[in-house]
Amino acid sequence: MMTPPTQTRNRVVCLLDVDNTLLDNDRVTADLKRYLTHEIGADRQERYWAIFEALRSELGYADYLGALQRYRVEHPRDPHVLCLSSFLVNYAFANRLFPGSLDAVDHLAQWGPTVILSDGDVVFQPRKIERSGLFDAVEGRVLIYIHKDQELDDIEQRFPAEHYVLVSYASLVVGTGRIASCPARRAALTRSLVSCKMPSARRREFPLPSSTCPVFSSTARMASAALVRAPRVFSPT
Repeated sequence: MMTPPTQTRNRVVCLLDVDNTLLDNDRVTADLKRYLTHEIGADRQERYWAIFEALRSELGYADYLGALQRYRVEHPRDPHVLCLSSFLVNYAFANRLFPGSLDAVDHLAQWGPTVILSDGDVVFQPRKIERSGLFDAVEGRVLIYIHKDQELDDIEQRFPAEHYVLVSYASLVVGTGRIASCPARRAALTRSLVSCKMPSARRREFPLPSSTCPVFSSTARMASAALVRAPRVFSPT
């Protein structure tokens, strides 16, 4: 699920993270833990998460289904594996969107194209984005990488813009990818990137876009303490 490059150069492109930014992934994880404990018991549930963490350290991203495959190698006769797979694939992700997420995406579209920017596996993460309604909310503009912080040059090629607004629970590490070998290019991209990091204490208080919205009103006006860098104030197009 990767949007093909476009020749249109936009004034502003809004890059939106998914996990714990638009969607409460902590609750997804908590639901999975409860389901695992019920289906396979506490000990095997802990073993699954040990495999999961080891695989995440190896790959650099969360791979729930990959961890399930490795769990299955250890327990090839466990009939619950298929139930676990069904639980993950058919999970109701739309119920885990933060309140106002879709309205906030629509609000940001006033300034320019909204693009989902995420990282993860090639099955579960696209499924999450599609079933949550985020795919339709951004009109299919979705980028999923192995390490999104290493793909700034590819992002720029696919969505050329004068400035980029990043809305994410976690900060994007700029300059660790292929463009790191070109200091001038990295500096230009860094100057054009405005990062809006949602404080952890507020990520569950995701209000509708308004003058009181701690993240999205700041993103739209580019003038708030939520912004890491705000080179100028933009008006809607």
